[in-house]
Amino acid sequence: MRSTALFWVQHLLGSGHLRRIAAIASALSRHGIQCVVASGGMPLSHLDLGAAELVQLPPVRAADAGFSGLVDHHASPVDDQLMAQRRDLLCELVADLAPEVVVTETFPFGRRQLRHEALALLDAADALAKPSLTVCSVRDILEQASKPERYEQMRAIAMGRYDRVMVHGDPRLVTFGDTFPFADALGERLVHTGYIAAPTVTVTDRDGPGSQEVIVSAGGGAVGLALLEAAAGARPLSAHASNLTWRLLTGDPSLASSFQLSGDGIVAEPNRADFALLLARCAVSVSQGGYNTITDIFNARARAVVVPYGGEGETEQTERATRLARQGSIIMLPEAELSPRSLGRAIDQAMALPHLSPGVIDLDGAERSAELLLQWMDDD
Repeated sequence: MRSTALFWVQHLLGSGHLRRIAAIASALSRHGIQCVVASGGMPLSHLDLGAAELVQLPPVRAADAGFSGLVDHHASPVDDQLMAQRRDLLCELVADLAPEVVVTETFPFGRRQLRHEALALLDAADALAKPSLTVCSVRDILEQASKPERYEQMRAIAMGRYDRVMVHGDPRLVTFGDTFPFADALGERLVHTGYIAAPTVTVTDRDGPGSQEVIVSAGGGAVGLALLEAAAGARPLSAHASNLTWRLLTGDPSLASSFQLSGDGIVAEPNRADFALLLARCAVSVSQGGYNTITDIFNARARAVVVPYGGEGETEQTERATRLARQGSIIMLPEAELSPRSLGRAIDQAMALPHLSPGVIDLDGAERSAELLLQWMDDD
């Protein structure tokens, strides 16, 4: 009988958490392991799972960017009945699959709002005739905790309930201990895997869409809108890029029409499926500093301006962008300083950067994570 791995993941705003787990599950399934991904977030229309299977829990998402609460797919606050239904489905899944390994994404280093669900999953895995190996999958940088005691709670759960912790980052850039004060206490449980990136795109036609363009990509909402508006006004203010085409990818399709009259040389459109190709061909990328966005930039070896999201107490993007700027890989423009003039100046600075060299950061995290899981399953 094939070995089975069960992954639990909850994306609340963006889709990055689910896409990282999908990449690991896809890589592990290529080694002959049956992989099941239990997703508790809103369904995605395009998700590459390879041979892995997706089980959709009743979906919930964050009510707002401040994570003030959880809502269901009708935007109604979640109730105890829905959360109990999710827990029951997870426990039934564990009983049916008897997985050799259970992987929780982010928890216990985040997703505190879902701790009862995650702990119920771990309890079910421990109750099997042969208890599952338990592994946490967590990104490179933690958000700063609102209360210092939260870190101790994370440490206690990690040491008491988990066999391994996979940190999907490159310690040459940032170590887990840089944002988690008890990392040393985890000892050999903790392993850095490298970053999880989309497959590298081979560019055969350098003259296609995006060629020598300024590519501006932003998520939806007010924050993304501010970046797009600054970009729309920055083109004539740039000393070195005012003669280039600026392509604004709006994230929210309804925003695209807002920029159609912004002037010659500006193209505004919803996000494109060939985004990786646009980055590989571009003169400069302009974006926020989320995990997946940064790995896309390095995969494409693009020169980049990064405007990290810093609202609602968020620290992760600023921490990542600061370190990348310090090593000379990107130009960072703090969100508080964003304006058409400052953005035009930052793009001029980025134009002077060399294209990123391969291997600046380790992007082989998906395959490395799969190899580690295989090794730990063999050792168990």
